[in-house]
Amino acid sequence: MPTDSGVDRPRLKILAERERIAFGERHPRSAAAYGRADHLFGRVPMTWMNKTAAGFPIHLKTARGNRLTDVDGNEFIDFCLGDTGAMAGHSPAPVVAAVTRRLGELGGATTMLPTEDAAAVGAELASRFGLPFWSFALTATDANRWAIRLLRAVTGRSKILVNSYCYHGSVDESLIVVGPDGRGRSREGNVGAPVDVTETSRVAEFNDLAGLERELAHGDVAAVLMEPALTNIGIVLPEPGYLAGVRELTRRYGTYLINDETHTFSAGPGGATRFWDLSPDVLTIGKAIGGGVPVGAYGLSAELADALTGRADLDLVDMGGVGGTLAGNPVSMAATRATLEEVLTEGAFATMLATASMFADGLQKLITAHALPWSVSRLGARVEFRFADPAPRNGTESAASADAELEDFLHVYLANRGVLLTPFHNMALMCPQTTLDDMARHHEIFDAALSELTAS
Repeated sequence: MPTDSGVDRPRLKILAERERIAFGERHPRSAAAYGRADHLFGRVPMTWMNKTAAGFPIHLKTARGNRLTDVDGNEFIDFCLGDTGAMAGHSPAPVVAAVTRRLGELGGATTMLPTEDAAAVGAELASRFGLPFWSFALTATDANRWAIRLLRAVTGRSKILVNSYCYHGSVDESLIVVGPDGRGRSREGNVGAPVDVTETSRVAEFNDLAGLERELAHGDVAAVLMEPALTNIGIVLPEPGYLAGVRELTRRYGTYLINDETHTFSAGPGGATRFWDLSPDVLTIGKAIGGGVPVGAYGLSAELADALTGRADLDLVDMGGVGGTLAGNPVSMAATRATLEEVLTEGAFATMLATASMFADGLQKLITAHALPWSVSRLGARVEFRFADPAPRNGTESAASADAELEDFLHVYLANRGVLLTPFHNMALMCPQTTLDDMARHHEIFDAALSELTAS
């Protein structure tokens, strides 16, 4: 019986079981390695790695550019790219050279001293995003946490406002969604929340200016923390006038605006901030800027930086709650400088965006040819298909359009034929090494999957 996803459920179940069996046959060494990992919590080094459609994760052997090989000798075209962390490609040569030089020739992985690389990175980020002052973390999660603390301090307000089904890493304040009654509630699965998230946060739907103003009118919101387009729940693009409206409302209600560009950096060399000519007070970013080496960063407007540096009551140099021993370390800074100056350049983005545009067009043609009620959205080098048409306009709609059984089938079908998508959703990301032949191979396999799903 077809569902809203437009596929026959009994056929889907049969095909999915066939593909899971084939996956097990293709990956005996990965299965054995997973079975031996008795001293890893969840049998993986980080529990998110258990987000796999086939029962156990592929175990990595090598990674270069947009190619992976696993311990069983299978090769993959990688459109996941570490869920954006490897948007520069795996182990890009300039990053490898910079890190090798730092560690092997110059020495010093952790020193608690600044390097000239750090100043160069700050200048490059200021040029790309328009915010003049930068500080570093090891993850975008920490960059968001530290930005939140700074803005609570400077405003004297307690609450942070986010969009329903947003993604800002594991920031406590972001795990809130709009409930069926229109009010905020804890997101399902929120692990060990220190307090009820409604005590720390407010929430509004993406693309809903009236809802945003209603929440800001309480007068207790220090900052709006948002992605310029939702990503981790599936790409949800801003409607015309929405982002300008957010900026106007935050200014009207004395609330700071944080743009989290960790995923939306795919929009171009200056992320969505440059692409849509945005003017946040703070910008946070991580993952991709380090070329695979852990790094996070946050940029501050001149006005905000002045307000903070003039506060003698804030401990910004010891144990005030902002900073970390490994933040801004020489290795991270060397990797980030090489990534921004030599890998994720204007020219590289031009190629990535052109490839993604063709990828999205081809994907839509396949979906239309098979008469499926799905849609395709693109944010720069990032492309995603959703089991809904038209595409969802906010996070709640996007979450409601999910079809885990269908998604798992498509992921395993592609993996069994040498193509990886992001396991958390149906996202394909282009890196500088992604070719038109790679795109064609994905589309060939995807077309075959849809043909099997829709065969009469």
